[in-house]
Amino acid sequence: MSTDSLNILNFKDPKIKTLHITWFAFFLTFVVWFSHAPLMVFIKEAFDLTTPQVKALLILNVALTIPARIVIGIMVDKFGPRIIYSGLLVISSFICVGFAMADSYEQLALFRFLLGFVGAGFVIGIRMVGEWFPAKNVGIAEGIYGGWGNFGSAAGAMTLPTLALMFGGDDGWRYALGLTGVIAGIYGLFFYSAARNTPKGSTYFKPNKAGGLEVTSRGDFYFYLLMNIPMYIALAVLAWKLSPAGVSLLTTQTMYIMWIALVALFIFQTNAIYKVNKEHLAKGVPDLEKYKFKQVAILDIAYFVTFGSELAVVSMLPLYFLDTFEGLSAVQAGLLASGFAFMNLVARPTGGWFSDKFGRRKSLMILIGGLAIGYSILGNIDSTWWIPAAVIATMCCSFFVQAGEGAVFAIVPLVKRRMTGQIAGMAGAYGNVGAVTYLTVLSFVDYSTFFYVIAASAAIIFFFCWFIEEPKGHMAEVMPDGSVHLIDVE
Repeated sequence: MSTDSLNILNFKDPKIKTLHITWFAFFLTFVVWFSHAPLMVFIKEAFDLTTPQVKALLILNVALTIPARIVIGIMVDKFGPRIIYSGLLVISSFICVGFAMADSYEQLALFRFLLGFVGAGFVIGIRMVGEWFPAKNVGIAEGIYGGWGNFGSAAGAMTLPTLALMFGGDDGWRYALGLTGVIAGIYGLFFYSAARNTPKGSTYFKPNKAGGLEVTSRGDFYFYLLMNIPMYIALAVLAWKLSPAGVSLLTTQTMYIMWIALVALFIFQTNAIYKVNKEHLAKGVPDLEKYKFKQVAILDIAYFVTFGSELAVVSMLPLYFLDTFEGLSAVQAGLLASGFAFMNLVARPTGGWFSDKFGRRKSLMILIGGLAIGYSILGNIDSTWWIPAAVIATMCCSFFVQAGEGAVFAIVPLVKRRMTGQIAGMAGAYGNVGAVTYLTVLSFVDYSTFFYVIAASAAIIFFFCWFIEEPKGHMAEVMPDGSVHLIDVE
């Protein structure tokens, strides 16, 4: 694959060095975030957990990530990715070690919920990589960052059970888990010493006010508020899943209290967004500094169907193969399903490269269209299929899913530089909203219908992608002295 002179082995190039230390930071966040999954058999035995308790831990692991990605996006734009990534890794290391040392189910649940925080790490590197790479290479650079970093969950699944057995005894899983936390903490300190927010001589543009995205028209202001609602609905659904209607970790009364708290939080966020925008909307925004919020909204729903479906499918695929094909063992089903995650190494960078090479909108539409066809094919798989053919179909579908993710984040840094963290945070949160939505659908329908629902939603989003505008010319950012700086987006 041509990368337009992007030589990823040229470690003497500061931007290549930055890319590598940043994707590895993301890699470690995914190792830590999903470290419990391959060790769940040991954890379940150690604490004599019931199936509903295991399901509750899996739900708790993603619950905090939705608001965390929004908050981290705001923080990275304000303080810079260097200190925020370092802080996230160090704090997460303590939480991870706390989970490894837990001696009750309540402690397991608390630390698993808090570890959803580490899932926000993805947002930080999007801003970092966007600062270091020019528009012509930003797609493949973001794709390498996302794809190689996402592989952390698969790497953890491959290595942590072996580590647990090597440590031996009933507490081997604790040492394996704790080790991932220690490594993350040490790397967080290294990242702070080795990384820089921008290339030498470049300005790090910051939002004028923190608390929400700056929009440039009143219509976009209301559109932005509307786009926040699905994130709160997803959190309300997670609370419902933890209630007696789901896994019974929360009482019905506690669920209602959480719903009331979510309404209050939405009102608080709406007020914060209004404060960020009221002054400049009243005065008017110069044409040179305007951008259209529909760009952000389309990227949100595109990530909803790409990363959202990936998270959902990875969660159910081993069981899907086990139930569909007779004679498979649980280990064999897990190995067959692992191909979906493995595609991240190649597919996501390829999606970014497509976007750089063939155009932002065209690439996104082709990849989401391919995703829709891929899931339609998966919906037709049954026990009469030849198993290798089913695996090939799954991996082809996963290519379009993950390449689509790469195409989404090839565009994110080109919308508005000083708010890249917040835009990435919102798109990333929508990925989790998609996962919650699709897994909720799966709880009511069979596997075939589940895949058809994803395919249908992708077909609808394919249509909306037509309205995304190809970034052209320059984006304008205001310098600290008040002068306007133009950044090339072609």
